[in-house]
Amino acid sequence: HLHGEFIAIMRDLQAGLRYVFQTQNEITFVVDGSGHAGMEVTLGNLVDQGDVVLVASNGLWGERVTRLVDRLGGVARRVVRPIGEVFSDSDIETALKKYHPSVMFITHGESSAGTLQPLENLGNLCRLHNCLLIVDTVASLGAVPFFMDKWGIDAVYTGSQKVLNSPSGLAPVSFNARAWQKYTSRRRPVASYYFDLKELGTYWGFPDTGAPKKYHHTASINSFYSLREALAIVAEEGLESMWMRHARNARRLWDGLSQLSIYMAVVDKKARLPTVNVITVPSGVNWKAVSDYANERYRLEIAGGLGPSAGKVWRVGLMGYNCTADNVDLVLRVMKEAIEKTATRSRL
Repeated sequence: HLHGEFIAIMRDLQAGLRYVFQTQNEITFVVDGSGHAGMEVTLGNLVDQGDVVLVASNGLWGERVTRLVDRLGGVARRVVRPIGEVFSDSDIETALKKYHPSVMFITHGESSAGTLQPLENLGNLCRLHNCLLIVDTVASLGAVPFFMDKWGIDAVYTGSQKVLNSPSGLAPVSFNARAWQKYTSRRRPVASYYFDLKELGTYWGFPDTGAPKKYHHTASINSFYSLREALAIVAEEGLESMWMRHARNARRLWDGLSQLSIYMAVVDKKARLPTVNVITVPSGVNWKAVSDYANERYRLEIAGGLGPSAGKVWRVGLMGYNCTADNVDLVLRVMKEAIEKTATRSRL
């Protein structure tokens, strides 16, 4: 794990991740673990005992972070919007003034609700209130514009298996200088040795002291190879091209569903997440029967709701290589057929 050949692969990963995160942060690397590990490493290093943390909650992930903050000894304060809605700058500014947090968390792409949160002004708002901004981009990174440095985001994490299309099990993360300063001023050590930023830095080589790298854990070598290739494919297509492709095919899905008199759960098109399309189950339709029919007949997975939306919606993923016009047309055709066939069965 410390051979020169493997360290070169680690450097390639860091370069690729700086591109997709649109950052120059030195502390940009990969955590061995799923996207949830990214949540743990960002919150775990930046939330100290007694810290007030503002959690923007409009779905499952805000709820989970609230519980995580409690476990870390922080004080969670929530700003809440209903499922299917996003936060305005005014919502966030009001909460920052009310709670005076040292850290704020928000989800860019809320996969349980199908919403895409505008982020452009939140970094500046947090800086005005002496607060760090942590962003979850697990379901969004690579499919929609994201500019970590330009938008003033202090820490971010994502998952390898979504739009990046690498096998699951890795959580890319990035921390800026403000986040590192917060880490170094902690009053108590990080509870987790495995996720401690300084300990991870001895392996990844940050901050760059010129000291030789030290063994910290056994890296997921094959997964690193896969993620390096996935990032190379992203770079070949280009981020702007990927963003346009996801937007184009999501619109194709929305328009096709509308023609079938099936509607998106998120009414405001600007607030829709193109990677996880949340569809309202029509009245009288058995959502599970439709999903089972699609899977059994066509090996096509149409997922149900997640968390608060369970049983009320379908979720259709358009991510990375599977985000094509042909796949959209297949989903539309199968959904129409499945609804008709399962309705006939239920009447019989």
